[in-house]
Amino acid sequence: MIKTLYFRVVLIFLTIVIVSLILASSISFLPFKNQQTLLFQNELLTAGNNLSEMIRDLNPSNLDDFLKRFSNLYNYSLSLYNASGERKDYGKVESEMQMEIRQADITSVLKENVYVNRHHAQTAVGIPLEVSGTRYALFLYQGITPQIGEFVRTLGATLVLILLIGSVLIVVASRYIVKPLQAMTAAIKRLAKGDFNVQVKVKRRDELGILAESFNHMASELKQLERMRQDFVSNVSHEIQTPLTSIRGFSKALQNEGISEPDRKRYLNIIEQESVRLARLSDNLLKLASLESEHHPFHPTHFSLDEQLRRIVVANEPLWLEKELDIQLELIDLKITGDADQLNQVWTNLLNNSMKFTPHGGKILIELKEAANGIQVLFSDTGMGIRPEDRERIFERFYKSDASRQIYDGSGLGLAIVKKIVDIHQGEIEIGGKFGQGADFTITLPSLRKAGLLP
Repeated sequence: MIKTLYFRVVLIFLTIVIVSLILASSISFLPFKNQQTLLFQNELLTAGNNLSEMIRDLNPSNLDDFLKRFSNLYNYSLSLYNASGERKDYGKVESEMQMEIRQADITSVLKENVYVNRHHAQTAVGIPLEVSGTRYALFLYQGITPQIGEFVRTLGATLVLILLIGSVLIVVASRYIVKPLQAMTAAIKRLAKGDFNVQVKVKRRDELGILAESFNHMASELKQLERMRQDFVSNVSHEIQTPLTSIRGFSKALQNEGISEPDRKRYLNIIEQESVRLARLSDNLLKLASLESEHHPFHPTHFSLDEQLRRIVVANEPLWLEKELDIQLELIDLKITGDADQLNQVWTNLLNNSMKFTPHGGKILIELKEAANGIQVLFSDTGMGIRPEDRERIFERFYKSDASRQIYDGSGLGLAIVKKIVDIHQGEIEIGGKFGQGADFTITLPSLRKAGLLP
């Protein structure tokens, strides 16, 4: 039971309350007790002086009876010492108090000095007294008064009542504190079992409320991650299954001995294309996985960006010449620092994307310019463009718009790789153009030194 947070919170709170009450009562009682002691001393001195004056004025013939009546009337305890040290008591005198009155104190009072002493819960004063020419030392005692006793009893009852009420409130408050944690514990167990729809309902604005909101956010992110994982597995399975089905089907067709030579070549050509498609898909998956890992190598070098763009256009010349595309370059001489291999992949993917979706005889513009926040590279084409509803998801892995899915072949990983590399360089990519009139991709790369990627 002691291992539960609820029990520990209650135990800690009760310990704090008890210790606080003890310290508070001790601290508050000491000044009161000292003040009352001083009042008792003054009261005894006043009573002793009054008694001395009364005896001097009245000069009673029987001092013994007079002191008895005084003790009974005012509830004081008296001790009378003569010059020989003989003592006579009036009222109730505590024996241990008598032991505190030393012979030196008696002698001092007999010499007309006033004596004041406090012993534990009692107070004593000694005053000189002279009756019919005989000197005495009169000591007056007083114990704890009813006021102090009543105060102590009231204080004790108050402390016990505070402890009881505080204990009940602590038990209730602790349950209020621990209950959200118990709810989160149950939710974590459900989350561990794969239930990503779990949510903790905590309507609080304190640290526990913030913790509950963070947990709900984590659960939502895990739910989205699980959905992405399932989509990824489904998409990979689909992308792999399609070429494998074609390869298996045409391989069986090739086993037919009566197949003509032209059909055999066509089947072999299809098998080759599907094999290339599988190889490209595998390569892109490995590349994307490497880019998303924390240990992907990043090798910045200083190179000419305009020259890199020209080489990419030349390397793809057979493809754009086949479609008779008009490639326009507007490049300034510009050297940058970045990972040349990664950026080469970006420009290659964007150019291939533009050539794929630009119709025969269309135009592709590649522009390089400087901007206030870095450098900008624009790829603009006169192809089919991107639907507005597709722009938010165009960089997702395996995502293909309905229009492109029906017409063009591809894995849907090219733009995901582009986005990841641009993010690694702490850049931005924007999509422009109108559907039916072409698409624009603008990549803005900041200075790597300003971005903190270089020392």
